[in-house]
Amino acid sequence: MNTIYQVDAFTSIPFKGNPAGVMIVDEHFPAEKMQQLAMEMNLSESAFIISNGNEFRIRYFTPNREVPLCGHATLASGHIIYELGLKNADEAIVFKAEGGELTITKQGDWITMNFPAYPLTKMDVQVDFKATVGFEPIEMYSSIYDWVIAVAASEADILDAKPDFERMKTNGLAHLMITAKGEQPDRDFVLRVFAPLAGINEDPVTGSAHCALIPLWHQKTGKTEFNSYQLSKRTGRLKVKLLNDRVEIKGQAITVFQAELKV
Repeated sequence: MNTIYQVDAFTSIPFKGNPAGVMIVDEHFPAEKMQQLAMEMNLSESAFIISNGNEFRIRYFTPNREVPLCGHATLASGHIIYELGLKNADEAIVFKAEGGELTITKQGDWITMNFPAYPLTKMDVQVDFKATVGFEPIEMYSSIYDWVIAVAASEADILDAKPDFERMKTNGLAHLMITAKGEQPDRDFVLRVFAPLAGINEDPVTGSAHCALIPLWHQKTGKTEFNSYQLSKRTGRLKVKLLNDRVEIKGQAITVFQAELKV
Protein backbone atom coordinates (compact mmCIF):
# COMPACT_ATOMS: atom_id res chain seq x y z
CA MET A 1 0.00 0.00 0.00
CA ASN A 2 1.43 3.38 -1.04
CA THR A 3 1.76 6.27 1.39
CA ILE A 4 1.38 9.85 0.23
CA TYR A 5 2.83 12.69 2.32
CA GLN A 6 1.98 16.35 2.41
CA VAL A 7 4.97 18.55 3.19
CA ASP A 8 5.09 22.30 3.68
CA ALA A 9 8.27 23.43 1.92
CA PHE A 10 10.38 26.57 2.34
CA THR A 11 9.18 26.99 5.91
CA SER A 12 9.66 25.49 9.37
CA ILE A 13 6.11 26.47 10.41
CA PRO A 14 3.10 24.26 9.58
CA PHE A 15 0.61 25.77 7.10
CA LYS A 16 3.16 28.27 5.79
CA GLY A 17 5.44 27.92 2.77
CA ASN A 18 4.30 25.81 -0.18
CA PRO A 19 2.57 22.43 0.31
CA ALA A 20 3.60 19.54 -1.94
CA GLY A 21 2.46 15.96 -2.21
CA VAL A 22 5.20 13.31 -2.13
CA MET A 23 4.84 9.61 -2.93
CA ILE A 24 7.49 6.93 -3.36
CA VAL A 25 6.39 4.49 -6.08
CA ASP A 26 7.89 1.67 -8.13
CA GLU A 27 8.74 1.86 -11.82
CA HIS A 28 5.42 0.22 -12.78
CA PHE A 29 3.26 2.94 -11.19
CA PRO A 30 1.39 4.48 -14.16
CA ALA A 31 1.76 8.15 -15.08
CA GLU A 32 -2.01 8.36 -15.50
CA LYS A 33 -2.45 7.51 -11.82
CA MET A 34 0.19 10.07 -10.85
CA GLN A 35 -1.82 12.72 -12.68
CA GLN A 36 -5.06 11.58 -11.03
CA LEU A 37 -3.46 11.74 -7.58
CA ALA A 38 -2.05 15.20 -8.29
CA MET A 39 -5.55 16.31 -9.26
CA GLU A 40 -6.96 14.71 -6.08
CA MET A 41 -4.35 16.39 -3.86
CA ASN A 42 -5.07 19.70 -5.67
CA LEU A 43 -1.73 21.21 -4.67
CA SER A 44 0.44 23.27 -6.99
CA GLU A 45 2.67 20.19 -7.45
CA SER A 46 2.90 16.59 -6.32
CA ALA A 47 6.14 14.64 -6.76
CA PHE A 48 6.52 10.93 -7.45
CA ILE A 49 9.86 9.33 -6.58
CA ILE A 50 11.02 6.14 -8.32
CA SER A 51 13.99 4.51 -6.58
CA ASN A 52 16.82 3.37 -8.89
CA GLY A 53 19.73 2.02 -6.86
CA ASN A 54 21.56 4.94 -5.28
CA GLU A 55 19.65 7.43 -7.42
CA PHE A 56 16.04 8.44 -7.70
CA ARG A 57 13.94 9.43 -10.68
CA ILE A 58 11.43 12.15 -9.89
CA ARG A 59 8.35 13.35 -11.78
CA TYR A 60 6.23 16.41 -11.00
CA PHE A 61 2.53 16.94 -11.67
CA THR A 62 0.30 19.97 -11.22
CA PRO A 63 -3.44 19.25 -10.96
CA ASN A 64 -3.67 19.21 -14.75
CA ARG A 65 -0.26 18.47 -16.29
CA GLU A 66 3.25 17.10 -15.84
CA VAL A 67 6.02 19.70 -15.51
CA PRO A 68 9.81 19.28 -15.98
CA LEU A 69 11.03 20.80 -12.72
CA CYS A 70 9.66 21.99 -9.38
CA GLY A 71 11.73 23.42 -6.55
CA HIS A 72 9.39 23.11 -3.58
CA ALA A 73 8.34 19.55 -4.50
CA THR A 74 12.04 18.62 -4.82
CA LEU A 75 12.69 20.08 -1.37
CA ALA A 76 9.67 18.19 0.02
CA SER A 77 10.87 14.96 -1.60
CA GLY A 78 14.38 15.31 -0.19
CA HIS A 79 12.88 16.02 3.23
CA ILE A 80 10.81 12.80 3.10
CA ILE A 81 13.76 10.67 1.97
CA TYR A 82 15.86 11.97 4.87
CA GLU A 83 12.94 11.72 7.31
CA LEU A 84 12.26 8.08 6.38
CA GLY A 85 15.96 7.21 6.66
CA LEU A 86 16.25 6.18 3.00
CA LYS A 87 19.38 8.35 2.99
CA ASN A 88 21.44 9.37 5.99
CA ALA A 89 21.72 13.07 6.79
CA ASP A 90 25.36 13.11 5.62
CA GLU A 91 24.54 11.49 2.26
CA ALA A 92 23.61 13.33 -0.92
CA ILE A 93 20.45 12.55 -2.86
CA VAL A 94 20.56 12.60 -6.67
CA PHE A 95 17.24 13.14 -8.45
CA LYS A 96 16.95 12.55 -12.20
CA ALA A 97 14.22 14.90 -13.44
CA GLU A 98 13.10 15.84 -16.92
CA GLY A 99 14.46 19.33 -16.20
CA GLY A 100 17.93 18.06 -15.26
CA GLU A 101 19.95 16.24 -12.62
CA LEU A 102 19.36 17.60 -9.12
CA THR A 103 21.68 17.08 -6.15
CA ILE A 104 20.27 17.43 -2.63
CA THR A 105 22.24 17.70 0.62
CA LYS A 106 21.28 18.35 4.24
CA GLN A 107 22.91 20.68 6.75
CA GLY A 108 21.08 20.78 10.08
CA ASP A 109 17.48 21.80 9.45
CA TRP A 110 18.28 23.19 5.99
CA ILE A 111 18.14 21.21 2.75
CA THR A 112 20.27 22.45 -0.15
CA MET A 113 19.27 21.84 -3.77
CA ASN A 114 21.48 22.31 -6.82
CA PHE A 115 19.57 23.25 -9.97
CA PRO A 116 20.50 24.43 -13.49
CA ALA A 117 20.48 28.20 -14.08
CA TYR A 118 17.98 29.38 -16.70
CA PRO A 119 19.00 31.64 -19.61
CA LEU A 120 17.45 35.11 -19.87
CA THR A 121 16.51 37.13 -22.94
CA LYS A 122 15.45 40.76 -22.59
CA MET A 123 12.11 41.55 -24.22
CA ASP A 124 9.98 44.64 -24.78
CA VAL A 125 7.54 45.56 -22.03
CA GLN A 126 4.18 44.16 -23.05
CA VAL A 127 1.69 46.93 -23.86
CA ASP A 128 -1.20 45.39 -21.92
CA PHE A 129 0.89 44.27 -18.95
CA LYS A 130 -0.42 46.89 -16.52
CA ALA A 131 -4.02 46.17 -17.49
CA THR A 132 -3.38 42.44 -16.94
CA VAL A 133 -1.26 42.47 -13.77
CA GLY A 134 -1.72 45.88 -12.16
CA PHE A 135 1.62 47.71 -12.45
CA GLU A 136 3.98 48.98 -15.14
CA PRO A 137 7.22 46.96 -15.09
CA ILE A 138 10.66 48.56 -15.46
CA GLU A 139 11.77 45.75 -17.78
CA MET A 140 10.83 42.26 -18.88
CA TYR A 141 12.69 39.06 -19.77
CA SER A 142 11.82 35.68 -21.22
CA SER A 143 13.32 32.33 -20.25
CA ILE A 144 12.86 28.63 -20.93
CA TYR A 145 9.64 26.71 -20.22
CA ASP A 146 7.68 29.76 -21.45
CA TRP A 147 8.53 31.82 -18.37
CA VAL A 148 8.21 35.60 -18.50
CA ILE A 149 9.88 37.72 -15.80
CA ALA A 150 8.75 41.26 -15.03
CA VAL A 151 10.85 43.57 -12.82
CA ALA A 152 8.86 46.05 -10.73
CA ALA A 153 9.93 49.38 -9.24
CA SER A 154 8.96 48.50 -5.67
CA GLU A 155 7.87 45.80 -3.24
CA ALA A 156 4.46 47.49 -3.17
CA ASP A 157 3.99 46.78 -6.89
CA ILE A 158 4.60 43.08 -6.18
CA LEU A 159 2.42 42.94 -3.08
CA ASP A 160 -0.49 44.85 -4.63
CA ALA A 161 -0.50 43.09 -8.02
CA LYS A 162 -3.93 41.70 -8.94
CA PRO A 163 -3.50 39.54 -12.05
CA ASP A 164 -6.36 38.81 -14.41
CA PHE A 165 -5.78 35.05 -14.70
CA GLU A 166 -8.16 34.48 -17.61
CA ARG A 167 -6.50 37.25 -19.60
CA MET A 168 -3.06 35.85 -18.77
CA LYS A 169 -3.96 32.54 -20.40
CA THR A 170 -4.34 34.20 -23.80
CA ASN A 171 -1.83 37.08 -23.91
CA GLY A 172 1.50 35.31 -23.33
CA LEU A 173 1.68 35.88 -19.55
CA ALA A 174 0.42 32.45 -18.45
CA HIS A 175 3.77 31.61 -16.78
CA LEU A 176 4.80 34.82 -15.04
CA MET A 177 7.31 35.77 -12.33
CA ILE A 178 7.22 39.29 -10.93
CA THR A 179 10.13 40.53 -8.84
CA ALA A 180 11.54 43.67 -7.20
CA LYS A 181 14.49 44.66 -5.07
CA GLY A 182 13.92 43.96 -1.37
CA GLU A 183 13.23 46.97 0.82
CA GLN A 184 13.81 45.35 4.23
CA PRO A 185 17.09 44.10 5.76
CA ASP A 186 16.07 40.41 5.69
CA ARG A 187 15.49 40.22 1.93
CA ASP A 188 17.54 41.03 -1.16
CA PHE A 189 14.65 40.56 -3.58
CA VAL A 190 10.98 39.65 -3.48
CA LEU A 191 8.78 37.78 -5.92
CA ARG A 192 5.39 36.32 -6.75
CA VAL A 193 4.72 33.60 -9.32
CA PHE A 194 1.62 32.88 -11.42
CA ALA A 195 0.97 29.92 -13.74
CA PRO A 196 -2.77 29.82 -14.56
CA LEU A 197 -2.28 27.72 -17.69
CA ALA A 198 -0.76 24.97 -15.52
CA GLY A 199 -3.70 25.12 -13.11
CA ILE A 200 -1.82 27.24 -10.55
CA ASN A 201 -3.16 30.79 -10.35
CA GLU A 202 -0.55 31.73 -7.75
CA ASP A 203 2.20 29.45 -6.47
CA PRO A 204 2.85 30.11 -2.75
CA VAL A 205 6.65 29.55 -2.88
CA THR A 206 8.57 28.71 -6.03
CA GLY A 207 12.06 27.24 -5.82
CA SER A 208 12.49 26.73 -9.56
CA ALA A 209 11.71 30.42 -10.25
CA HIS A 210 15.10 31.16 -8.72
CA CYS A 211 16.80 29.33 -11.60
CA ALA A 212 15.97 32.49 -13.57
CA LEU A 213 15.84 35.07 -10.78
CA ILE A 214 19.28 34.42 -9.31
CA PRO A 215 21.04 35.07 -12.66
CA LEU A 216 18.82 38.15 -13.12
CA TRP A 217 19.66 39.68 -9.76
CA HIS A 218 23.32 38.75 -10.20
CA GLN A 219 23.30 40.79 -13.43
CA LYS A 220 21.77 43.72 -11.58
CA THR A 221 23.85 43.68 -8.39
CA GLY A 222 27.01 41.66 -9.04
CA LYS A 223 26.20 39.62 -5.96
CA THR A 224 26.12 35.81 -5.96
CA GLU A 225 24.29 35.16 -2.66
CA PHE A 226 20.80 36.38 -1.82
CA ASN A 227 17.98 36.10 0.68
CA SER A 228 14.71 35.74 -1.22
CA TYR A 229 11.20 36.36 0.12
CA GLN A 230 8.04 35.31 -1.69
CA LEU A 231 5.13 37.67 -1.03
CA SER A 232 2.29 35.14 -1.32
CA LYS A 233 -0.33 34.79 1.42
CA ARG A 234 1.57 31.81 2.88
CA THR A 235 4.99 33.49 2.35
CA GLY A 236 8.31 31.72 1.99
CA ARG A 237 12.00 32.35 2.63
CA LEU A 238 14.93 30.97 0.64
CA LYS A 239 18.70 31.28 0.78
CA VAL A 240 20.04 31.20 -2.77
CA LYS A 241 23.42 31.32 -4.51
CA LEU A 242 24.77 31.46 -8.07
CA LEU A 243 27.42 28.82 -8.87
CA ASN A 244 28.50 29.43 -12.49
CA ASP A 245 25.78 27.75 -14.59
CA ARG A 246 24.04 26.25 -11.55
CA VAL A 247 22.01 27.72 -8.70
CA GLU A 248 21.93 26.61 -5.08
CA ILE A 249 18.64 26.89 -3.24
CA LYS A 250 18.31 26.30 0.51
CA GLY A 251 15.07 25.81 2.42
CA GLN A 252 13.42 24.08 5.33
CA ALA A 253 10.42 21.75 5.31
CA ILE A 254 7.96 20.09 7.68
CA THR A 255 5.69 17.07 7.18
CA VAL A 256 2.04 17.96 7.85
CA PHE A 257 0.34 14.60 7.33
CA GLN A 258 0.56 11.20 5.65
CA ALA A 259 -2.20 9.04 4.20
CA GLU A 260 -2.51 5.51 2.80
CA LEU A 261 -3.67 5.14 -0.79
CA LYS A 262 -6.55 2.62 -0.90
CA VAL A 263 -7.24 2.55 -4.64
